[in-house]
Amino acid sequence: MSDDIYHALSQLARSLHSQQDSDFDSDQLLREVTEIATQILPGVTHAGVSLVVNRRRRTLDSVAATGGIPRLIDRLQDEHQQGPCLDSMWNQYTVRVDDYEKETRWPEFVGALVEQTPVRSSLSIQLYTNENELGTVNLYAEEPGAFTPEVEELALAIAAQAAVGLAGARSNDELRSALASRDIIGQAKGIIMESQQVNSSEAFTLLTKLSQETNTPVYEVARKLVFRDRPQP
Repeated sequence: MSDDIYHALSQLARSLHSQQDSDFDSDQLLREVTEIATQILPGVTHAGVSLVVNRRRRTLDSVAATGGIPRLIDRLQDEHQQGPCLDSMWNQYTVRVDDYEKETRWPEFVGALVEQTPVRSSLSIQLYTNENELGTVNLYAEEPGAFTPEVEELALAIAAQAAVGLAGARSNDELRSALASRDIIGQAKGIIMESQQVNSSEAFTLLTKLSQETNTPVYEVARKLVFRDRPQP
């Protein structure tokens, strides 16, 4: 493998690590990972990330796709409830398909993929697993046998770097969400203080009492109050 590829991989690692301290969010990070993968991995022409959004039904959400092909493949796996991405998520760390025209696993899905896409080999790598999320990086080639041991090794390195960067990006996302919630609650308290002529503590007490009486989270009560006369974001 050329030195240029290893140099690009090093640049990706530095980029992902630096973004942990920036406003770079998880969606942007995943898009960079898939774009870099198609640029530096020989034969890889399509890439995407699949996330499970419904564990009971195993519904897939297709994100960071480099085009329509990865989204179509996710849709086919979702429709047939079988395929390498789902196997990678639930059963194995990495699933490789050397030649879809000879593949005997997941017959309904494979038949649809061969008929509807130019993809002939693929690699699915479990990106991260925690109690809330499952995901895979999916790499696709239009020629069979594209994922040699050397290419697979590089793909695993990209996924490992993405997992590290994603952990930081998710933390940033959660922090921004928490700050936004605090801001909305603060605005709602201000509205109550002005309209009811009470102090900050009394306003928050009224807000929490309303939350309890309506069995609605405090943030939702506050958001409805703040955006009552304005379009909601």
